[in-house]
Amino acid sequence: MLNFLILLFAASLDYLIGDPVSWLHPVQVIGWFISQFTNLVLHQDPETKQRSPKFSPLIMKILGSMLAIAIIITSAIVGWLIVFFAAQINSIFAIAVATILLAACFAGRSLRNAAESVLRVLQTANIAQARQELSRYVGRDTDDLSEVEILRAVLETVTENAIDAVTAPLFYAIIGSFLFDYGGIALAIAYKASSTLDSMVGYKELPYRDLGWFSAKTDDVLTWLPCRLTVLTLAIISGKPIYVWKLCQRDAIQDPSPNSGWSECVYAAILQVQLGGENRYRGVIKQKPLLGIAIVEITPTKISQALSLTRTCFLLWLSLTAIIIFITAKYSPS
Repeated sequence: MLNFLILLFAASLDYLIGDPVSWLHPVQVIGWFISQFTNLVLHQDPETKQRSPKFSPLIMKILGSMLAIAIIITSAIVGWLIVFFAAQINSIFAIAVATILLAACFAGRSLRNAAESVLRVLQTANIAQARQELSRYVGRDTDDLSEVEILRAVLETVTENAIDAVTAPLFYAIIGSFLFDYGGIALAIAYKASSTLDSMVGYKELPYRDLGWFSAKTDDVLTWLPCRLTVLTLAIISGKPIYVWKLCQRDAIQDPSPNSGWSECVYAAILQVQLGGENRYRGVIKQKPLLGIAIVEITPTKISQALSLTRTCFLLWLSLTAIIIFITAKYSPS
């Protein structure tokens, strides 16, 4: 029951406040250690600023594997120890600390704030400023995007990050909560560490190709189950699960990522829009597979609906967890 209360408080805190900009975030700490390690194993040309591996591909893969394992396990242990030592001081203090740490693993409010910040600027018809605001949240080039392309970029960001920023951390927090005291914090932070590793070094291009190979694979594996459960949940919520699932099976598998294609496609299917297409990254055009059927255009309303779907899935998982805990407590021997 204590673990569920922490889970409930953390979900409420993320919904009401999100991540205060002035607070030190666990991901920032994790990111700092990753950066320090990459500085040790990558060479940077002082003139061109180009980075390159210092060692052979095999050695870089070994070093990258060691980095990922160390960061993920250490993050889980440190997160758990912080709450454990807080509990030695005062139980209420421990709940407060655990709530703040776990809330930092959820990014539902941050994702909504990011989307709404771009939409607010777009409503003023200032395309140039909207492009600049969008560039804070996406990796693609935004300088020449039209309003339609900006809306697609926002929706793709909202739907792609719905898993690794919202439902996957919740999934591991729930699993951990059933395993041991403060287990939700340990597993959720471990997942965020994996996700941070993937976003920082999990690239297929040099200089990170070999260094980030293990991190990318690990994040793919850890995200696979919560991603499929999210797709299944959203498909059921939509009222047309067979249609949504078949469309995802048709389109999502075209994406090279084992998870992001599914994450984006389920929203596209439910909202009856089409995602994917041509994007530019540092001037290089990349063609992403088309996901869904363009029955209607992407609008700010569709983006709001996507955010609401994510929130509904989140609340449904919390409710099911509460029901399982209630049934377990009611029928367990006293």
